[in-house]
Parts: sequence; C-alpha cells; structure tokens
Amino acid sequence: MTRVLVVNGPNLNLLGTREPEIYGHTTLAQIEDGLRARAAELGLEVECFQSNHEGAILDRLHVRDFDWAIVNAGGLTHTSVSLRDALKGIGRPFVEVHISDPDSREEFRRVNYLHDIAAERVVGKGPSGYTLALDLIAARNGAPAE
Repeated sequence: MTRVLVVNGPNLNLLGTREPEIYGHTTLAQIEDGLRARAAELGLEVECFQSNHEGAILDRLHVRDFDWAIVNAGGLTHTSVSLRDALKGIGRPFVEVHISDPDSREEFRRVNYLHDIAAERVVGKGPSGYTLALDLIAARNGAPAE
C-alpha cells in the first residue's frame, strides 16, 4: 500500500479562522478527515503532520517512512532552503499544494524554493487541492483519478 505523508507548515493549524477571505472556512482537521476518507477509496494510507516549527518538519521528513508526500509548506515555501534540501535529500516525490495562488498575491510570495523539485503542483484550488494532490498520487501509482 502506498503511504502518503501530508505535511502542513506554519500557521496552517489556523485554517478556518485565519484570513477566511483567502483561505476559506475549512479547518485543517476537516481537510485531514477528507483526505483519510479519499485515501481509503483509493487504497492509499495517509498520515497527517503539521508543525509551526521548521526543524520539526525537517525531522519528520527525515524519517522517510512514506512513499509520497503532499506538502503545503506555508510561508516556508518562500524562505526555507533547508526545507528544499530536506525534500531533495530524502529521495521521495512530493506534490506541492497551496490553497491560494501565491503568484497572484504579494511579490515576496513569488519566491518559491520548492516548485522546481516537486513532482506535481496544485495551487489556487482551495482546500480541495489536497484531494486533487492525492488523486494525482493515485494516478501516478496506477489508480485512475476521478
């Protein structure tokens, strides 16, 4: 069974209340519940991890007990060479997810240390972007995406 680690970076624990005009009203717990349900339909195993601490995220990735990752690095996308190096170094493919489209927002969000090493990207699709990412992983592993 393909194991998928879903990594959410700083401030994503505030989904549902943080800037709902940008990120919507769906909570991280609701996203995670939806991913677990969809993973069961697709025959995938999902584990979710969120931290506001860069080192904790790097340590979790270094465990390498997964086949694919879905990564919404939040603000670390625009600042963290260390996260980029970890994602390259662990040798696992990942789908980069962003609820909003960073390229359509502030100038500083156009810096992205992850986009060129991601196997796939899903941006600007709201919370459903996570499910789309899971479907992409299933399709890459031989299951048809719906």
